[in-house]
Amino acid sequence: MTAIGWTQILLYCAIIIAITPVLGSYMTRVFNGERNFLSPILRPIEIVIYKLAGVDERREQNWLIYTIGMLLFHVGGFLILYFLMRAQALLPLQDLFNPAGQSAVEEGLSFNTAISFITNTNWQNYGGESTMSYLVQMLGLTHQNFLSAATGIVLAVAVIRGFARHSAQTVGNFWVDMTRCTLYILIPICVPYALFLVWQGMPQTLGPYIDATTLEGAKQTIAVGPVASQIAIKMLGTNGGGFFNANAAHPFENPTALSNYVQIISIFAIGAALTNVFGRMVGNQKQGWAIFAVMGVLFLAGTVACYAAEAHGNDALNALGLTGGNMEGKEVRFGIIASSLFAVITTDASCGAVNAMHDSFTALGGMIPLINIQLGEIIVGGVGSGMYGMLLFVIISMFIAGLMVGRTPEYVGKKIEAKEVKMAMLAVLILPLMYLGWTAVAMLVPSAVSAMGNPGPHGFTEVLYAYVSQDGNNGSAFAGLSANTLFYNLSGAMAMAVGRFWMIIPTMAIAGSLAAKKLVPASAGTFPTTGGLFVGLVVGVIVIVGGLTFFPALALGPIVEQLAINAGTLFASN
Repeated sequence: MTAIGWTQILLYCAIIIAITPVLGSYMTRVFNGERNFLSPILRPIEIVIYKLAGVDERREQNWLIYTIGMLLFHVGGFLILYFLMRAQALLPLQDLFNPAGQSAVEEGLSFNTAISFITNTNWQNYGGESTMSYLVQMLGLTHQNFLSAATGIVLAVAVIRGFARHSAQTVGNFWVDMTRCTLYILIPICVPYALFLVWQGMPQTLGPYIDATTLEGAKQTIAVGPVASQIAIKMLGTNGGGFFNANAAHPFENPTALSNYVQIISIFAIGAALTNVFGRMVGNQKQGWAIFAVMGVLFLAGTVACYAAEAHGNDALNALGLTGGNMEGKEVRFGIIASSLFAVITTDASCGAVNAMHDSFTALGGMIPLINIQLGEIIVGGVGSGMYGMLLFVIISMFIAGLMVGRTPEYVGKKIEAKEVKMAMLAVLILPLMYLGWTAVAMLVPSAVSAMGNPGPHGFTEVLYAYVSQDGNNGSAFAGLSANTLFYNLSGAMAMAVGRFWMIIPTMAIAGSLAAKKLVPASAGTFPTTGGLFVGLVVGVIVIVGGLTFFPALALGPIVEQLAINAGTLFASN
């Protein structure tokens, strides 16, 4: 661990803290329908969209109608994506949009990928440059990156309205929120962001793949395409799906150290800003900063642990005199600190982009990204999903605090009663049911076991990580698992759909219930929710719930692997 490494971590934290209130203020104005600096340009476009869609922007929806609209919207997105992939060899303008002549994507893979992108998971059982045409990459995947990201954001805003409003029956209008989020937030940021990436050396072209001759005289085909436009929204929207198989480790997806740093800043930008949106909407920015502090404590703990493990290296190699940090599977351009920081950030958020192979991290270093996702990616989390996931843990924490003092818990002026606690627990328990359930099933299926790239505990971690990543809507992988099989495609698709939508339904029910409640004035017995005691309570609840739920599975994987390495026991690779 070096001074340069610590400097990168501290600088990153300072930048995120600085942009959070700025972006949070702007987003609050957008979702409140207030005039902003882009209104003179975009407001006429917004009005035209409403007229064409038949949407009355003044008419709001209750939580159930809002949720049904969201679900139907994603059914349509799934059908469009599935059709595009199955028909990509038959679509028009093949010379322009499919110069590599990509054939139709197999049924199981198309099903898995369509579910993956509508759930903001972007799990990829394929290599993008060898599977998808330009048309599918742009019209299908990039387009859905915007919509799935916007969905998470507007759902978080709807939940925030549940806390902010009182005696109300509505939480907003899904179609209006989606329009404003995409038009005023995602597109205006992604356009200059994509141009910055092009400036850094990222391709943005519809030209064909380039044939080159190497120094040895061999022929090499260099894949290019409309990359920058997809990478901008993949990072900002915490989608993570790469244009290339190597994702952000590919020099065309991550050309420079500057592009790498800007990308990790963009991963946290909106998720962090939503804490400020929460504070502004409930009328007390300290409430937002308290939630930000909970996320920050967990983020720093994971970053230090992962960085220390990777800087320490592999004990088995150290015993042979091969001392030094673990550079296996890492881009030499970025090194240990940038790779470790990227891994923690991309799994704290539901991004899934990688600039190093998590499969090649040390046992303990690789365990940190796994734990980050298992906690529900509430440490900033995916755009929107991290915020409402964190609020679920806040409800549970306030319930526990109420039990300790013997009074009905309150949070930002709302009484937390049995209904809200039951819905919060249902939403929180859905994820480990999928994580652990599908991993157990996979361990009993011979074809699933044979797909593991490594034996022993590391192979088990590969499978566990796959389902944790898909159900947690992250999309990163322990790359040793060969997951493009019928079993993994179908079971993974189910895990992604459940992890996204089954968690949303009880969360939105909480929003509707809270919006209808009256405000309760603070009293001498009200638990303070803006100070260190609140931050410590929520962090403690998250750690305890995570430990009780996931320690047995972690003990079978990375923990026993590390103990085996310490004892000098190694496992031969398949």
